[in-house]
Amino acid sequence: MQVLVCVINKKDCLESILENFINSGIMGATIIDSIGMARVLNDTEPSNLPAFGSIRMILNENRPFNKTIFVVLKDSQVDTAINCIKKEVGDINEPGIGILFTIPVNHVEGGMLK
Repeated sequence: MQVLVCVINKKDCLESILENFINSGIMGATIIDSIGMARVLNDTEPSNLPAFGSIRMILNENRPFNKTIFVVLKDSQVDTAINCIKKEVGDINEPGIGILFTIPVNHVEGGMLK
């Protein structure tokens, strides 16, 4: 098993990616709002980042968030899931599109994986 983690900057692609997952038999993805380090540091001088100030910046609703998808997959589903994402975002290696990676999973309980 693997957990696939994908951060996408093209938020308008999210629903289509999830529909592609469902149509491919992939269930149980979790989506969270996220923000990259570069985006935070581009908006603020690094020397002016006290702990509470940086937390306030992260919680600022006006800040442009990206979406992080993570889903536990059978090894046989990994390529399918990656193709579901690439079908919507295009070449993920292009600057500003996002990043995806997988991590081996040794144990899972609960969720939708059977």
